[in-house]
Amino acid sequence: MVTSGDVWLEARGISKSFPGVQALTRVNLDVCRGEVHALLGENGAGKSTLMHILAGVFAPDEGTIRIAGREVQFRDARAAQETGVAMVFQERSLAGPLSVAENVFFGRQPVRRWGIIDRARLHEQTRAILDDLGIAIDPGTPLEHLSPAQQQMVEIAKALSLDACLLVLDEPTSTLTEAETAILFRVIERLKQRGVGIVYISHRMGEVFQICDRMTVLRDGVCQGTFLRDTVTQDELISRMVGRQSGLDRPARAGPVTKGVPALEVRDLSDGLLLEEISFVARAGEITALAGLAGSGRTELAMSIFGARPITSGVVLVNGQPVNVRSPSDAIEVGVGYLPEDRKDAGLFLEMSVAANVTAASLHRFGGWWLNDRAMEQQTAAMACRMRLTADPRGRRVQELSGGNQQKVILARWLLVHPPILIVDEPTRGIDVGAKQEVHQLLRALADEGTAVVLISSELPEILAVADRILVMREGRLAGEVPREDATEEHIMRLAAIRK
Repeated sequence: MVTSGDVWLEARGISKSFPGVQALTRVNLDVCRGEVHALLGENGAGKSTLMHILAGVFAPDEGTIRIAGREVQFRDARAAQETGVAMVFQERSLAGPLSVAENVFFGRQPVRRWGIIDRARLHEQTRAILDDLGIAIDPGTPLEHLSPAQQQMVEIAKALSLDACLLVLDEPTSTLTEAETAILFRVIERLKQRGVGIVYISHRMGEVFQICDRMTVLRDGVCQGTFLRDTVTQDELISRMVGRQSGLDRPARAGPVTKGVPALEVRDLSDGLLLEEISFVARAGEITALAGLAGSGRTELAMSIFGARPITSGVVLVNGQPVNVRSPSDAIEVGVGYLPEDRKDAGLFLEMSVAANVTAASLHRFGGWWLNDRAMEQQTAAMACRMRLTADPRGRRVQELSGGNQQKVILARWLLVHPPILIVDEPTRGIDVGAKQEVHQLLRALADEGTAVVLISSELPEILAVADRILVMREGRLAGEVPREDATEEHIMRLAAIRK
């Protein structure tokens, strides 16, 4: 039971608007000491805006914020940090070439006389924070030598070096393996025991129910309620998030499941590094899933098929004909599309318009030396309507869109090309439940239209919900095939994790 003495942060009646958008409308949120409080909602629901207000990045148009009962007004992020609020963003804010200690105390390094950095004291202070968190990392290690999970811990250590009493974690597990996520959860439990309040933003409902004490739901900038973990179900929360009943139900097919002709065949493919003698078939009209743990070779296999990685042996056939794919352009030419795992670094031109991104793989259709901008915009507008993408195809840059809409832009690109084979790598990573369902429906629609869809996903519920056939990879090899009707999470994990 939460009492007034437990509450460390109170936000009341918070509203915020941007040109043409009402981002928040009289939102309330309170966070207690030693509590993990989930903030849930679809992309665009207002979560990031609210957190940026609490972190001092934005000023609210109206409303009040109280810290330990005292009303505060943050003029900037530094003022929020001085009051004990720290935010760990989904995108890393650390410098790879610098050491762990230099990152933790960046701009605040202890100095000796004449302003010389006292490295012994710097490492000592950093080690004390890491030890307190139970993290075994050498403070002198360059950050770029650490795993994503370890870098996440350094972000948390940096926040705690500011004596944070409230820590905001934005999608902290989006790039972590299950083992790394378990380490993060142990650190969060330590922080709870120390009385640190944590706001936890995640689209992964299983995690939310595993570690969070209360959940607050936003939809269209309006608070839909705050709930104790044991008083609400996942379906009830999702319904409040999207305004309808929602779950990872299997998207309906246009007709009965039939075995199509082999659109993609891979025979004895090896790369001399990780992949060893991989053979499989992806059929037209089916969604074939590649499951496996991180490092099993799923992405490497996709990139090899798409011509982005060299192969040392083996044959790739498209529609029964051997193809020589040495580059992504070769792959597109023979009918293979690829939606990459990292949409921002490898899939999108963030500074360019929606239209430029949607038409990037089919520019030949819009002119030669001079592109027909009007035709590109009209085609993009038609695709946006089909995909419920509310974005101006001309003026709005892709980097201004939510994660779910960015993913729709890449899917629209391939829908426009309509390749016979489409490989999608983690297509719903970091997007909300509503957008996830829409992506699933789009993949189903593509398969129903005859495309052979190859789905790579680390989320087993997603694979079980969407795939027609499931191939499991382990350590660069295929460990087995699981028919959908016989598939369970336990069966897939056993193939993915246990060496025979």
